[in-house]
Amino acid sequence: RGHSAQEEETASLTDLRQFIWTNRKPVAHVNQVWPNLYIGDESVARDKPTLSSLGVTHIVNAAAGRHRINTGLNFYKDLEVVYLGVEAADHPEFDLRPFFHSSAQFIDSALKQNGKVFVHCAMGVSRSGALVLAYLMICHGLSLVDAIIALRLNRDIGPNSGFLEQLRQLELSLRAQSRNITKDDHTDDTPL
Repeated sequence: RGHSAQEEETASLTDLRQFIWTNRKPVAHVNQVWPNLYIGDESVARDKPTLSSLGVTHIVNAAAGRHRINTGLNFYKDLEVVYLGVEAADHPEFDLRPFFHSSAQFIDSALKQNGKVFVHCAMGVSRSGALVLAYLMICHGLSLVDAIIALRLNRDIGPNSGFLEQLRQLELSLRAQSRNITKDDHTDDTPL
């Protein structure tokens, strides 16, 4: 099968995995990875005083559900936070793509209202990392590699290989969309 130019510009899964897993640093319980955007682990998700001291207004639980990290609006009822639960398994076969746009819009809207967003899963490495990468790609137009570089300045994230491949597909589709929009902008609008 022939490769189009757009596929050649996107890093291969092997390159991405190597890139993510080299020069790793120990992971803290929580890090600010973008202005007013934090990634962290389950311990911080359950630590309301820390969430309050960070000024968190919005929480994305990328490991929501009864058999995972079962927090939810009820758990946070004494904090004034807006909550989004994503019931994702940290498994390469799990399809995280249906949550990319909804969580990106949630994060984007919170930050535009001067909120502070805490995105977490169990370790704050794979699921939460993947959702924040998707946010940077969808809302800030970053390539997957640039998004990884931006996050790794502040936190070692490591989406599993399945999530990385889904993020590669997201990058290809975003690039195709932007090319179509550019093409549409340059078409002649004169009526027939």
